[in-house]
Amino acid sequence: MSAAVWETMEGTRIKELTANQDILGYYLVRESTLKEGANGPYLDMILSDRTGNISAKIWQCQTGDARLYVRGTMVKVMAKIVEYRGNLQMNIGKIRLVEPDDGIDVEDYVDSAPMVSGEMYDRISGFAREIGDGAIRSVVEYFLTLYREKLMYYPAAKSIHHAIRGGLLYHTLKMLEAAEKMAEVYGSLNRDLLYAGVILHDMEKVNEMESDRLGMAEYTLEGELLGHLVMGARNIDRVARELNVPESTSLLLQHMIISHHLKAEYGSPKPPMLPEAEVLHHLDMIDARIYSFNNTLESLEEGEMSQRVFALDNRRVYKIPPMNGDE
Repeated sequence: MSAAVWETMEGTRIKELTANQDILGYYLVRESTLKEGANGPYLDMILSDRTGNISAKIWQCQTGDARLYVRGTMVKVMAKIVEYRGNLQMNIGKIRLVEPDDGIDVEDYVDSAPMVSGEMYDRISGFAREIGDGAIRSVVEYFLTLYREKLMYYPAAKSIHHAIRGGLLYHTLKMLEAAEKMAEVYGSLNRDLLYAGVILHDMEKVNEMESDRLGMAEYTLEGELLGHLVMGARNIDRVARELNVPESTSLLLQHMIISHHLKAEYGSPKPPMLPEAEVLHHLDMIDARIYSFNNTLESLEEGEMSQRVFALDNRRVYKIPPMNGDE
């Protein structure tokens, strides 16, 4: 491509990219790793915008590229979109860092929760105020207050589900809304314990991971060695003692946290032994799976089948075309 093309081609959103397409656009570097190939070093990257992520390669890697195009930087690229093993890949022909004159706001290229963080936080706090047990409510409100600033931008995971800016709040709120309905259907459930479990179950992800304000996260050493279940139970025990919460109440809250992954092979040292803990696990799974389904469906045409989706146990997803009776 000529230099003139570099200046005049329009960028394309990632979800709209197709194989054999020449593109010019602005993207956020999510991952960047220098690797050694058969023909020498190359830069293996993940680029993103608000619509998704794509694998990208700089095959003719130059000295210093790995130090220049690091995680969190914005780049302008000229590339060819190809298909590799059933997935699209960007083969970069030309790349540079974004300059001030480009007029690019990095937050416009970050995938974020579809709701404002402050509004989500306020709605979650509203659910917390509905907790009738004063001891349970005091623990929940303690952590909501303690982690308020981080909750404004933290993702719910580094990858897989809700790995977006504000994803942790969004995941928690959707689970609370579902928990409210479950408590209506199953009146025997302890609503206080269920709401507290939902709000606290992933709270320690703010310490399990280190995230920037764009929602791009990496695991901390404590997160790698312990994980958010152990970290959550440990901190609930500490805070409950500080707040003079009865030990029996603290144990129930800790059990909600350590059991919400269901099985030892999924990270839970104990399975759910309370109906509220069982419901918490399934609410967590449902919200994560529906998010992954919806995220995949957004990139499909009606009547189209997706490639295998890692977050859904390598299943393929089908987008239903209009059914009989639909306008």
